Amino acid sequence: MRKLTYYIACSIDGFIGDPQGDATSMYSFVNEEYMAWMNGEYPETVPAHMREPMGIDADNKRFDTVIQGFGSYRLALDAGVASPYAHLREFVATRSLTESPDPNVELIADDLVGRIRELKAEEGGLGIWLCGGSVVAGELVDEIDELVIKTYPQVYGSGMPMFGAGFEPRDFELGTVRVFDNGVLVRTYTRKR
Repeated sequence: MRKLTYYIACSIDGFIGDPQGDATSMYSFVNEEYMAWMNGEYPETVPAHMREPMGIDADNKRFDTVIQGFGSYRLALDAGVASPYAHLREFVATRSLTESPDPNVELIADDLVGRIRELKAEEGGLGIWLCGGSVVAGELVDEIDELVIKTYPQVYGSGMPMFGAGFEPRDFELGTVRVFDNGVLVRTYTRKR
């Protein structure tokens, strides 16, 4: 069975963006050491239109599929990019769009959990990357097998939480921890089942 990994950046206090979802303040912590690590460990998470300018020609290492909410996807659309992860199978959870702007992007309007379960049950292949969207992460929280949390040394105070879900404790086991000189902390957790 393939696993669903929520690979996400957040503030110390667990926000993935300001109240509108903007996380550009975190970009100030992206330095050469950190970028080299991210691009080496998770090359497929670099958008397709950025790969060549950044010198990334690596094969997909961990994921062959990406799922994101419309809010995350809209950032690419607003930049004129209809298939931001063309090197992956792309899914967008949305009720706003009724027709995909790109043949590589499949829209999921209903039964998001059911569709993710189908993807996880597929034979072979790499994992599934939950790219973003607080609401989507909240809907899929019980399907997430792994968390990779890039914590930036900022406190937001309020904003878009990592999970737009109601209160219910769910246990994960700490795996690797990586600390960078810029203050970024990357932790990996596995779901306790």
